[in-house]
Amino acid sequence: MQIVLTIAGSDSGGGAGIQADLKTFHQFGVFGTSVVVAITAQNTRAVTAIHPIPLAMVRAQLDAVAADLPPAAFKTGMLATAALVEEVAAGIARHGLSHYVCDPVMVASSGDRLLDADAVCTVRERLVPLAAIVTPNLDEAAMLVEDTVETVAQMERAGRALLRLGAGAALVKGGHLPDEEIVDLLVTPAEVRPFRHARLSTTSTHGTGCTLSAAVAAGLALGRPLSRAVADALGFVHAAIASAPGLGAGHGPLNHFAAAPAGT
Repeated sequence: MQIVLTIAGSDSGGGAGIQADLKTFHQFGVFGTSVVVAITAQNTRAVTAIHPIPLAMVRAQLDAVAADLPPAAFKTGMLATAALVEEVAAGIARHGLSHYVCDPVMVASSGDRLLDADAVCTVRERLVPLAAIVTPNLDEAAMLVEDTVETVAQMERAGRALLRLGAGAALVKGGHLPDEEIVDLLVTPAEVRPFRHARLSTTSTHGTGCTLSAAVAAGLALGRPLSRAVADALGFVHAAIASAPGLGAGHGPLNHFAAAPAGT
């Protein structure tokens, strides 16, 4: 069984963060480990408190996992502060971790900020160059490349800019586009590949980015080519949204019991 690591924040509502990642890993048949970098008080309506974990404890968690349960792939999610970003980047380098999926979580589905403004530059300079793939939504892509990202053409431009920053590939997610057809764009040095699916009429979108990046990491750990890992992850998220349980009064969680694509 392959091991996959998530380095992210805890979501007390269970729909995003560490909780969503571990549920997704389970569905893909990989063994999930975790480094918790922040504790949040949140539900489907709002994030009401964020408590960053002390740097020494983050370092200890990462060292413990890497020493005994080295991951075949890993992802980062919410990292909260520039200091935590620096600590995680140092740990990745220290342990030579590979097959890295960087989900640059900046704002929750509720609109609450999850990354300090001064940490965006640190993510750009310290994490993006380490990533096999970075998976920003439109707003995150715009902040990372310091440019407008509101059309598919601008998504491609942002993806190419992320490659120039050092990322191995970029999946720029188009869920915030106004069109009825959603386009997610995978940009690699070899190709630009669009993934298209119909927009679902739902408010159950809490944790979509976390779930997607966790699924990509699981696919990479299983030895799937990047393009297939991305396709499988997008398919899983679409099915999880379509069958969402409708919990909570705000942006509800996905159905993490949805079937994940099988095979290697």
